[in-house]
Amino acid sequence: MTDQMQAELDQETITKAYARWAPVYDLVFGAVFERGRQAAIAAAERIGGRILEVGVGTGISLPDYSRTNRLYGIDISEPMLRKAQERVDELGLHNVEGLSVMDAEHLAFPDASFDVVVAQYVITTVPNPEATLDEFARVLKPGGEIVLVSRIGAEAGLRRALEQWFAPAARKLGWRTEFSWERYERWAERTAGIELVERRAMPPLGHFSLIRFGKHSEQAANREAPALRRTAG
Repeated sequence: MTDQMQAELDQETITKAYARWAPVYDLVFGAVFERGRQAAIAAAERIGGRILEVGVGTGISLPDYSRTNRLYGIDISEPMLRKAQERVDELGLHNVEGLSVMDAEHLAFPDASFDVVVAQYVITTVPNPEATLDEFARVLKPGGEIVLVSRIGAEAGLRRALEQWFAPAARKLGWRTEFSWERYERWAERTAGIELVERRAMPPLGHFSLIRFGKHSEQAANREAPALRRTAG
């Protein structure tokens, strides 16, 4: 089986899994992920402006943003987005510009479209995390931030053993348990203009982390260019 075929199967697995979760997602995961959601929203609002929420799901986060921010939500699951649209209509969330079915690895937005890209519990579910992060960086404006809440795989010990044991079942649910912090580090190192701003453990039990990456402003990029040329010379 080719990597492309495997990726397509993974995407199909994820889409079907979240279609099944849509009717009960808020009930099952609402309280469990509340602290992470609120931390991501607070981080996004330190920048503010136009915010893209990737994996918006049922839109559970949308009412908690300040109405002064403009929001756009995308998700791979149409059933999830139907729930989100119902929430937007019911609460009159006029700051939500739109909700679209979209693959996070292929965002249908121009470069530098958003001040903040938020992705909560998303990166370890997509078939190609690095390509997805590349897209986040592409649509992010200079001076903006990528705000993630994500599971970080354990490096050793009992938790590592449990993650490895649970991995096959997790994949069927559309989750990936073994995602290591080194993958984030390698991605940031190879991506021009991106730097780690914060990494902070989140409840429950520190299994998830708030991760913030900043994109250098145009002024900073202009200052760095002469130094790079001097180094090259």
